[in-house]
Amino acid sequence: MKAKTILLLGILILLPGCRREQPAAHAQDTKSEELATLSVTNWTDKTELFMEYQPLVAGAKRRFAVHFTDLSDFKPLTKATVTIALKRAGALVESFSTPGPSRPGIFAVDVQPKQPGKYSMSVSVNARSLHDTHEIGEVVVYSSEKEIPPPAQELAEEQIAFLKEQQWSLEFATELARKRSMREGIVVPGDVRPRSGGEVDVAPPIAGRLSMSVQLPVIGTAVAQGQELASIIPLTPAPGDRPSLELAISEARTALDLARRDLARAERLLAVGAIPAKRVDEARAAESTLVARLASAERRLQQFEASRLSDRTSGGDSLFTVRAPIAGVVAEVSATPGSNVNQGDRLFRIVAVDRVYVAANVPEAEIPRLAHLNGAEIEILGIPERLSVGRVVAKASVIDPKARTLSVVFEVANPARTLAIGQAVFVRLFLTGRVDAVTVPESAVVDDGGRPVLFVQKDGEAFVRRPVKLGIRERGVVQIAEGLRPGERVVTKGAYLIRLAALSSQIPAHGHVH
Repeated sequence: MKAKTILLLGILILLPGCRREQPAAHAQDTKSEELATLSVTNWTDKTELFMEYQPLVAGAKRRFAVHFTDLSDFKPLTKATVTIALKRAGALVESFSTPGPSRPGIFAVDVQPKQPGKYSMSVSVNARSLHDTHEIGEVVVYSSEKEIPPPAQELAEEQIAFLKEQQWSLEFATELARKRSMREGIVVPGDVRPRSGGEVDVAPPIAGRLSMSVQLPVIGTAVAQGQELASIIPLTPAPGDRPSLELAISEARTALDLARRDLARAERLLAVGAIPAKRVDEARAAESTLVARLASAERRLQQFEASRLSDRTSGGDSLFTVRAPIAGVVAEVSATPGSNVNQGDRLFRIVAVDRVYVAANVPEAEIPRLAHLNGAEIEILGIPERLSVGRVVAKASVIDPKARTLSVVFEVANPARTLAIGQAVFVRLFLTGRVDAVTVPESAVVDDGGRPVLFVQKDGEAFVRRPVKLGIRERGVVQIAEGLRPGERVVTKGAYLIRLAALSSQIPAHGHVH
């Protein structure tokens, strides 16, 4: 770190300084050279304008040093046309242009107004992919230098010079302090768990062999409630007695044939009134019973064949279907097609992921603050968006003896499956209501001797060191409780370099050669 500091300080010291010189083409008298230099700094969403010039006098040429910074990367504009326009009552009176920069980012524009008076000034820049205009406001063109009033003496904060050439050559950026709604909170580690009723082990209802005709789901497969997962071929009561099964079929067929003959004879006798109708009904019932007996015998033989042939040909009527009791994702698979299973064996584990539980593990020292808990959000590494939580499911009353933490469990909707069961996350627990706060990015805060400070940009090349009081931190921004107003522009990249510039007595003097 020490070597890095020395290197950065060396860069700042060796970076070429700039001296203010009037161009040879425009010699001025002694009084003109002693005129105060005016500066203008203005920002739009696209560019920053920093402009230096001497007070305007009718008929006198003044060279404007116009600095343009592209706010998309805070680097100088290298190819562009700059135009300075003087207007009166909205109508253009005169304009002065330069076709390109004298140095990257610095445009020398000679302005020589013809008539004295009050004008409104604008500065426009036009590049291939960038067009922007800065409205400067009212300027005065004097009749002579004698009319120029002395510069006003203003009490200002001690300023640190950091030239545009330095800003452009280093990693540098600024941003406006903004008001936003924030809540005080703490960030704690957490983990994702299945919700209550959202995890189930799927077991077979009977012992048997897993059918090879049904493709088993793999780990990670999404399944719907009631979806078929597997089929089971029940084991036969006497798997080695095929002749007995064939005999049972033969006996059932013979008995059925006799029953059908008996039914036909009974119907003929009923037709001539030889027997009562009850006798026909009894014959029909006997026939139906024997039809069922034959079908049962045939299914037992089919079941035997399916077991013997390892389910190469199995009838659908002999299979028991195993279905998913809940919708979710298959987390474990313990089944193999063709293998034997017993009743109660776990075949699959299914976990519901549409809604999950997230447990926030609160350190023991922070437990008293949970009395003010009024919300939370989830932070996931690598994902900038935060996830909102639902209701508080449970607040544990027992501290983990090893981690010394207390769990607060939230229910979280997870339709996009952003959260995975077992995933480690961070949970921001909100402990206050929302407040409107002045905020800056955390990168803007510099530790200066143990005290947080910001560097506020007052104009294009002038900065002030501003001690501040920090408040709530949230999503990469920090509340500035004291020391900053909304709309002030702070350095978010390169603030440490400005601190080095403030410490160095050899920083180049302010001014430019154009």
